[in-house]
Amino acid sequence: MPAPYKKLIHVSTLENLDTWARYRNGMCLDCRSGCCSMPVEVKLPDLVRMGVVDAFEAEHEQPKQIAKRLQKAGVIQHFNFKLNVFTLAQRASGDCSYLDADTRLCTIYDLRPNTCRNHPKIGPRPGFCAYRNK
Repeated sequence: MPAPYKKLIHVSTLENLDTWARYRNGMCLDCRSGCCSMPVEVKLPDLVRMGVVDAFEAEHEQPKQIAKRLQKAGVIQHFNFKLNVFTLAQRASGDCSYLDADTRLCTIYDLRPNTCRNHPKIGPRPGFCAYRNK
């Protein structure tokens, strides 16, 4: 009697890009959202789309002031003054604060930032992702 089929398990580590899998369509369907444990850098238009900054505020307020408010509210964890880039807050587990811990799905998928929309075309290893089997 043949041995039962065993599904290969792939576990990437965020720190070691050599463990990342070449991206293929459909991979996200059975992934544990490894990409959602990476720091997400966003720009002001992303924050407007996400609904955490309104268009008037984005147009009339200095990014530094917006960053202070968003840090206090726990929406971002860092602001790069030189590049005007915000880094979204992460939970203690490293997960994005917009990732549902149970379903492992994005709670703002239709409003997600461009960084997330364009992953894995862009990122630390374009064309590869930090794929982890469910």
